[in-house]
Amino acid sequence: MEADLGAPPAKRTRSLRVPVLGSLLVLAVVVFGRIAAATGLELGTGAAPFVLGWEPEVSPLVLVTAVIVAGGLAAAPRLLARSVSPGAFALAGLGLGLALRVGVAIGRGGFEDLHAVYDVALEDNAASEYLPVLGAFDFGARQFLDTFAEIGTALPVHAVGHPPGLLLSLNALGIDSPEGMAALTIGAGALCVPLTYLAGRELLGDERARVATLLYVFAPSAILYGATSADALFATLALASGASLLARRRIARVVGPVALALASFFSYANLAIGAFAAIVTLRRDGLRSAAALSLACAVALAAMYGLLHVLTGYDPIGAVRSAESVYREGAAAQRPYAFWVFGSPVAFLVAAGLPIAWLALRSLGEGALVAVALFGVVGIAAVLGFSKAETERIYQFLVPLLCLAAGAAAGTTRWSPARLRLVLGALAAQALLVQLLFFTVW
Repeated sequence: MEADLGAPPAKRTRSLRVPVLGSLLVLAVVVFGRIAAATGLELGTGAAPFVLGWEPEVSPLVLVTAVIVAGGLAAAPRLLARSVSPGAFALAGLGLGLALRVGVAIGRGGFEDLHAVYDVALEDNAASEYLPVLGAFDFGARQFLDTFAEIGTALPVHAVGHPPGLLLSLNALGIDSPEGMAALTIGAGALCVPLTYLAGRELLGDERARVATLLYVFAPSAILYGATSADALFATLALASGASLLARRRIARVVGPVALALASFFSYANLAIGAFAAIVTLRRDGLRSAAALSLACAVALAAMYGLLHVLTGYDPIGAVRSAESVYREGAAAQRPYAFWVFGSPVAFLVAAGLPIAWLALRSLGEGALVAVALFGVVGIAAVLGFSKAETERIYQFLVPLLCLAAGAAAGTTRWSPARLRLVLGALAAQALLVQLLFFTVW
């Protein structure tokens, strides 16, 4: 029997208090950012709380983009039909998600935009990405791991700011071109779509899981950054571990913690999925289950990094210190905490899609488990200052969870095709406007 962990019946008041207050906070933060820009107050980004710049550009391929988006809007509501099996839905969602990510990406600068962020000949920012580091493998992967903490501060910011999982994968796969890396990140990132459905079935039941998955397919930040950022790949790894941690099958007690440990080797931020799963388990199954899950995750992390240290000399603590020192001295140091403690969550919510943010906040007001756990994690990350800006990209791994929270809102199990098409159309319009009117780096 599928779990249905939306809002408890007694709390399904459909109160608008939380989404209204949340909307006012979002508006206040955005307006303050515009006032700061106009008055010369430095917040660390030119369009705080966002990282983008006004730069309209349209490719002739925008006609292809329009056809893909229109086709997606026509097809998506039909996937809610019970005649569409779970397997067929997952495959269709994957195909639709991949088509939208590629289709929207080429609408601005053509096919070149799919790999430009990794190509130093096309984008200056590419020098801060991963491919320029691959020369450090000339003396072998073991030597690279052994010296990673020591050479970290000399590496590009994205390389030192993350564990070396992606770099090792690129080296092992022989991927050393922008086109190859783009294919890897786009393909792997799109797998987040069926994983969202899998996690949703466990947490929400099939009907609402389908709604949440389609919301994710059309989520603007998932479309925009899912085709141009390695964080899309990190999101897939995070959600795979999260889905495993939340499954009630016995094997998941082993697979989940191991998957979380592996995901953390690609992005430190992925550890937040463990916190999300622990909060869900605490409220769903009780303190003992949550403690057991947390202990299993701690053991898996200690075992993996301990084994890496013994076999290769990799120093995980030294690697974290190198990352921290780079961020402390980098752009984030110029971003005032007092603004970004609000600005980072706001940028994440707005970039993920205004309708999704509204539904997720409504779900939070109703006390839905997924929403409470997600906003708890986001709040902790904001207060501790783990990220100041760039959450449109960095929080890619939380976008599926936000969509699950949106799907958990009371009443979302009875979406008419017309209503769903209207919401998805609004999301698609937001994605297209951002893509064609703004330069977003990634």
